[in-house]
Amino acid sequence: MVSWIISRLVVIIFGTLYPAYYSYKAVKSKDIKEYVKWMMYWIIFALFTTAETFTDLFLCWFPFYYELKIAFIAWLLSPYTKGSSLLYRKFVHPTLSSKEKEIDDCLVQAKDRSYDALVHFGKRGLNVAATAAVMAASKGQGALSERLRSFSMQDLSTIRGDSSSPVPPPVTVRTSSKQSKPKTSRSVSESTSSSVCSCCSVCRILRENELHSMCRVVFTGSLTSVEK
Repeated sequence: MVSWIISRLVVIIFGTLYPAYYSYKAVKSKDIKEYVKWMMYWIIFALFTTAETFTDLFLCWFPFYYELKIAFIAWLLSPYTKGSSLLYRKFVHPTLSSKEKEIDDCLVQAKDRSYDALVHFGKRGLNVAATAAVMAASKGQGALSERLRSFSMQDLSTIRGDSSSPVPPPVTVRTSSKQSKPKTSRSVSESTSSSVCSCCSVCRILRENELHSMCRVVFTGSLTSVEK
């Protein structure tokens, strides 16, 4: 674990940051010699990083594996060994020079195929998205129609329930007239009886007055006869 951490720090600091800074100085100073030197280093370092991805998976169990990586980075950077320049001139440059045309053709074909594949998968993705959108819209419309249908059935059921409920019988006018007739007849009878009764009292008073006058006349007549 410690060896892995130390090797990663060495690769990041001395294998990446230090060459990057000196590459910047070579570009700034426009020194062709330094520029070529660091370009050869970056080519070798790119191949090393690619190989490291697989060797870390399959050779990490090898004894002193991480120590060998640290030593390899130091060998590449050392101005005495000039490991990057040596590897490039002995192995990389001859191999790339002999395979350059084939590599260029493969890159062009890969570029065209990648473009065609991108267009194909883009169209396929758009078709899938459109199909999914249509299916979602149809399902949503079906659910909406079912909901509306359920609401309409509930409304019909409520209307049927309201129509089937018993309606209270209306109050007819005939019954009220029947009930009002005795009251009117009773009021008429009361008014007639009261009028009769009042007439009888008046008649009685008149009769008493007549009797009183008759008695008075008789009494006065008897007095006159006695005086004679």
